Amino acid sequence: MSALFDISGKVACVTGASSGLGRQAATLLAEAGAQVVGVARRGDALSAWSENTSGQTACVTADLSDRSGLAAVAQAVCAPFGAIDILVNAAGINTRQHADDVTAEGWDVTLNLNLAAPFFLAQALVPGMKAKGWGRIVNFASLQSRRAFPAGISYGASKGGVEQMTRAMAEAWSGDGITANAVAPGFFRTELTGPVFANPELAQRNADQTCIGRNGEPADLDGPLMFFCAPASDYVTGQTLFVDGGFTAK
Repeated sequence: MSALFDISGKVACVTGASSGLGRQAATLLAEAGAQVVGVARRGDALSAWSENTSGQTACVTADLSDRSGLAAVAQAVCAPFGAIDILVNAAGINTRQHADDVTAEGWDVTLNLNLAAPFFLAQALVPGMKAKGWGRIVNFASLQSRRAFPAGISYGASKGGVEQMTRAMAEAWSGDGITANAVAPGFFRTELTGPVFANPELAQRNADQTCIGRNGEPADLDGPLMFFCAPASDYVTGQTLFVDGGFTAK
């Protein structure tokens, strides 16, 4: 049974590894025996993650919202340990602007970081996966991939795109042994959801909306992530798994 979840020796790249669920994912994979390259904009926080994580880790500091630099990022993440086997696209931004107040700048940075970066980074890393005949792409979707939330039009548009992009990635690359799936977290306490949890009444309302009766803890994502990254999911591709305590079931 352990072979189903054995990723020892695999090379993983995790974006958004400096904080939140990206950091959780990067730590999980490193502790499971993968060689993990963390990518984030904040170099100091990224270094702190690497220094405090057991296993083999490396860091690449980059602003993934700058599409012109993504080819260089793809080269940089392959430098420490070789071609990437597992790509986890966890970096993201939510500007929380009402539809009346969305700016062109806010729209562009949201769509570039949340949607364009995962695609173009994957596109650049897929040849290395094809050469091995094995690869994993795990994207981060959202409740807003299917639900409309206040002040979430640009974020929701990007995350709706992530769900469809994941299906299209699966169609394009799964014949080469590369699966593409997405996790869609519910309400987890992270930097990105700080404004939600700063309002205890709102946080409790979200918890009450779940079937389980609580909001998510970062470790709740470990099992689904490991499943999508490991041989256990060999015949699963193009899927979005909502890790939301049953929020979308009600």
